[in-house]
This record gives sequence, C-alpha cells and structure tokens, in this order.
Amino acid sequence: MTDQPSYPTALGASSRTAITLLGQDLAHDVMGEVGFGELAYWLATQRRPTPGQVRVFEAVLAALADHGFTPTAIVTRLTYLSAPDSVQGALAAGLLGGGSRFLGVTEDTGTFLHEVLEGHPGPLPTRDADWDALALETVHASRTAGRFVPGLGHHVHKDGDPRTPRLMEIAAEEEQFGPHLSLFAAIGRTHPQVLGKTLPLNGAGACGAALADLHLPIPLLRGFALLARAAGLIGQLAEEIRNPVANDIFLSVDLNNRPVAPDPYPGNRP
Repeated sequence: MTDQPSYPTALGASSRTAITLLGQDLAHDVMGEVGFGELAYWLATQRRPTPGQVRVFEAVLAALADHGFTPTAIVTRLTYLSAPDSVQGALAAGLLGGGSRFLGVTEDTGTFLHEVLEGHPGPLPTRDADWDALALETVHASRTAGRFVPGLGHHVHKDGDPRTPRLMEIAAEEEQFGPHLSLFAAIGRTHPQVLGKTLPLNGAGACGAALADLHLPIPLLRGFALLARAAGLIGQLAEEIRNPVANDIFLSVDLNNRPVAPDPYPGNRP
C-alpha cells in the first residue's frame, strides 16, 4: 500500500467534529474572542500579537482602507456597472490595481527601509542625529543611483499627509516605533538638504515602515495594504448600489471622445 502524502499546516484544519486554527479551537477559542485585525496578524506571523501591536496594525489597516475616488475605487465601480452579477470580479479588479503608484508604495517603502537597515554595518543608531546622518547617506545614494526614495511625496497632500504623524504617534504610544519608522522620520527631516525641496512623508510609506517594525513578513507588505483596501472597496460597492456614479463616469468618457488621426507606434529603437 502506497503511503499517503502529508501536508503539515499550523493554520486551519478540520475533522468531523472540530476545526482548529493556529492551534486553537476555532468555534470556542477564536470566534467571538479574537478580533479580525489580531487574527490577520496572527495568521501571517503564527505569533499572537500584543495589544499594542494590534492597535498599530489596525491603525495601518484604517489608514489604507479607502482614499476616495482612486483608480482602484473607480475600476471597482465600473466593473460592477459592467458585471453586477460578479461582485468578486469588481473587487478583484480594484485589488489588481494595487501597484507602484497606489498601495504598492507601502511595500516599496518597507522593503527600501529594510534593505538599508540590513545593509548598515554595526549597531543601528540610537540618537536622532545619527539617524539623520544615515538618512542623508541613504537619500544621497538613491539620488546618485537615479532612484526615487519611496514614501516621499503625495499627489494631493502636498503640505503633509495627515495619516503620517498620527500613525507615528500611535506607534510611539504603543512602544512599536522601531528602526524602520526611525529611519523614515529621519528621511523626512533631512531629504530637503539633498533634493533642494521639501516633500511630505506619505501615509502609505509610513504604513510600510510601521508594518516592518511590527516584524511582519517583508514580502507580504503589499498583501496587508490589499487586505485593508478590500474593506474600502466593499464600501465603494455598497455606496455604488445606493448612489451610483459609475454610469456617469462611463458616459463622461463615452460621450466626449474625440476622433483623431492614427498615431502609429514607432517601434522599439535599439
């Protein structure tokens, strides 16, 4: 008789009479006892978070849930207009738009900061002056390499993203203000010396720094942004059902298109 393969998991497992999740009885130890934010953190790390970690994590989720008529929200509403029988398609369309310009900044910033810290020789700074020196070195290196520093700038909040100081305040209150947030804050203080202009630290970047300081898996940081935005997109769909605007958006483009002569693609130059 051939041995059956074994697939070990510490996540969900079912028997005829019970369901376990993370070693807990789902029905009795999790349902009604563990909040969704706490559970999401626990699932990703297989480590139960402290109350302070939960507060910071849920602050990040709130910060990223919805930011108005962004492309992710618009495409969700338009997809629902086109296929109202496919809520999952509308949600998926919005989530698939989470990239380098929207939502992906959370991952990009957390990864960028983590790589700087991982590559830093010796102990990490403990004073603001030393963090500022590291930040200056980091911004200089990025500019020399012709790369942007993720998390700097915002297309709307040009005078400061209100989410950033509040998230930093919450992290400090809960003793979760770690090296990633420290470096990000120092970049905010020092980058004008290199760039010659002052840019706001955007909220998505602050979220990436905070998530990294919570010791969440760096490759999954965009996943947490998408988790937050899924709630926001459900809200967008709920409002679209009650007060639809997608058809107006569609018609504003469809009724105002302007025919022009063909513009042949030039091809790829060597």
